[in-house]
Amino acid sequence: MGGEKVIDRNTFDDVMLPVYAPAAFVPVKGKGSRVWDQQGQEFIDFSSGIAVTALGHCHPALVRALKAQGELIWHTSNLFTNEPALRLAQKMIDATFADRVFFANSGAEANEAAFKLARRYAIERHGPYKTKIIAFKNAFHGRTLFTVSVGGQAKYSDGFGPKPADIVHVPFNDLDAVKAVIDDHTCAVVLEPVQGEGGITPVDADFLRGVRELCDKHQALLVFDEVQSGMGRTGTLFTYMRYGVTPDILTSAKALGGGFPISAMLTTNAVAQVMEPGVHGTTYGGNPLACAVAEAAFDTINTPEVLSGVQARYEFIVSRLAEINRRYAAFADVRGLGLLIGAELSDEYKGMAREFLAAAVDNGLMLLNAGPNVLRFAPSLVIPMEDLKQGMDRFENAVRQMVDGKMDKP
Repeated sequence: MGGEKVIDRNTFDDVMLPVYAPAAFVPVKGKGSRVWDQQGQEFIDFSSGIAVTALGHCHPALVRALKAQGELIWHTSNLFTNEPALRLAQKMIDATFADRVFFANSGAEANEAAFKLARRYAIERHGPYKTKIIAFKNAFHGRTLFTVSVGGQAKYSDGFGPKPADIVHVPFNDLDAVKAVIDDHTCAVVLEPVQGEGGITPVDADFLRGVRELCDKHQALLVFDEVQSGMGRTGTLFTYMRYGVTPDILTSAKALGGGFPISAMLTTNAVAQVMEPGVHGTTYGGNPLACAVAEAAFDTINTPEVLSGVQARYEFIVSRLAEINRRYAAFADVRGLGLLIGAELSDEYKGMAREFLAAAVDNGLMLLNAGPNVLRFAPSLVIPMEDLKQGMDRFENAVRQMVDGKMDKP
């Protein structure tokens, strides 16, 4: 008999469903904005687990909350309520437009609940044919069959059989396109205030106001997917607050738990009234452990110190990207809000985002892409400036490596 099998990156290829292509190294420890792998190599984290660990890794307030609640009660089911869920719901209501909260476990589940609620509200209030959902090309709303169908990227939704019907996709930030398809059969318009997977594209303010007016005219609900853009990521608690346009339904996840799985759907009393016991639910949603950690994350993020610090970090990253681009001409565009920044690759490097990510890893930096042509910067909201400076230095080294490598090719 041999000893225990070695657990490393190769184990993934033997035991996991092949739906991911993870990096060659395996992170085993994180503290703040630094991560260490199995060999003890250190990385600076500009990915935050795709905008999830918004307070860095193992933030003391979240660790304390997890340990304290872990000694009390973990799970009760939805036959009972619990104090952490009630406290978190009250705080989210006090800080936003909402009157009611539904907790789930992931962004997809929050969006699934939002889309079901929008359909049910329209049917209950207006009739059985008011079911059209207008969404946007290049959007991403989750991986369930309903949410992936509302998302505007065929590569994620094709190949799984018939899709839910009555969903229309139009170009983002094109008000005329919305006007052309919205009618009295429309139950909702669904959008991300900053398209994430679609390439880090912020919504245009005039477009957003126009969509709100169209929804009001046609008695349709406006749904904001703030799974990635919310919880301080763009410098306000939720991005809708930057624009002064209020949705009827809002979804939150990712940074809401600071790394612990939890999501929320927020809505008004008027919309919530169409729901009743048994109409929708979830086994784990709103469990005490998740809500206790999320409450600590919410209390920490929803402060002037954290939210005001986002802009300074944004300006530093964008200025360094401009400097790097002057030297290497690697980017065609830099866009985004707060600490959700996209650097679109120039034509010379089109389709090579994953290669840039690999070069970043070679230089001790964890980075994201947003499609094949955009590099995504989503560091912790509280990343120390020294880590940010070192991280951008490492990124410049990665860009130099890519440019030199391309220049060396015959």
